[in-house]
Amino acid sequence: MITPCPNWTYPSSKTFASARSDSYNLGGLFDLDLKREQIENYEVKMSAPDFWDDNEKAQSIISEMNAIKSVVEQFEKLDAERQDLEDMIEILEMEDDDELAAEWTENAKAFSGKVDSFELQLLLSEPYDKANAILELHPGAGGTESQDWASMLYRMYTRWAEKRGFKVELLDYLPGDEAGIKSVTIMIKGHNAYGYLKAEKGVHRLVRISPFDASGRRHTSFVSCDVVPEIPDDVQIEIRTEDLRVDTYRSSGAGGQHINKTDSAVRLTHIPTGIVVACQTERSQISNRERAMKMLQSKLYELEIQKQQEELAAIRGEQKDIAWGSQIRSYVFHPYSMVKDHRTSVETGNVGAVMDGDLDAFIDGYLRSQIKRDVQ
Repeated sequence: MITPCPNWTYPSSKTFASARSDSYNLGGLFDLDLKREQIENYEVKMSAPDFWDDNEKAQSIISEMNAIKSVVEQFEKLDAERQDLEDMIEILEMEDDDELAAEWTENAKAFSGKVDSFELQLLLSEPYDKANAILELHPGAGGTESQDWASMLYRMYTRWAEKRGFKVELLDYLPGDEAGIKSVTIMIKGHNAYGYLKAEKGVHRLVRISPFDASGRRHTSFVSCDVVPEIPDDVQIEIRTEDLRVDTYRSSGAGGQHINKTDSAVRLTHIPTGIVVACQTERSQISNRERAMKMLQSKLYELEIQKQQEELAAIRGEQKDIAWGSQIRSYVFHPYSMVKDHRTSVETGNVGAVMDGDLDAFIDGYLRSQIKRDVQ
């Protein structure tokens, strides 16, 4: 009898879908027939004579269809690998082959990892999980120390995005007086960017020996990370003119780039909520204002979702902390090395890898914890 690899249950049912039903049927996360039907519907739309009349809408439809096709293709590939593993089991039950058994164990471990990765994609089922993400970093009290920590997180998220093949676009950048940054806003573009990065919303805490302290003392720094989805153009968020305060200023960029001699940068303040957004990456004030308005709409949408969650929690009698400012993770550089997520207890001693963008374990842990919470 062959023993499956650790932490993996060998599928005994005839199909991969039914073998993983406990995972894939959560909230209707995966329905193979439905996704094939969606692909057919998209193909019908694409064959219409007026399909390219609205280029932006056409590109959006193509992107959505390709994303669904990718999921279906991954599923079918995994199903084929599952069948290969079952075939190997049948051979091993008839003859004793240590080399084949070792190969099966290795393939089963690889298969388990692929299933976990595929399953994580299916967890991103909220309406705007597939959207681009707008990520902001704001240092807490502590001056240069916290501003330097913000620049380290900025690099961390940039590296994470690049490893995934996502595009990073700088929207607003305010450099620190001596080092680091006072604030930064970036757009991370890619399928499911928001779905992944919503796990990073909250306060990030750093403990280290400060390079700015001549006495070599240990310091604790805090930076808040806010993440909202980029709202599609077909979603309308009403913003009254009288509720806006518009300020213009001269652009300044990271390392001196994007510097403009005119007051082209735009800062919008939504007076009723106190939400502030800014954009300075475009050369014209009009373009910066348009982008800032999109950012403001995204933040107002996210605020409304938060209110709905709070109301639902109150109805259920739940005690939840869904505030953006809650501390979610600690990065300890001294007296030991450890990064720990306080929501999920996921931790690692490889601080260097995390700061180089290796965040998948933390994101995976958070998303899975949310699914478990919702189905309880």
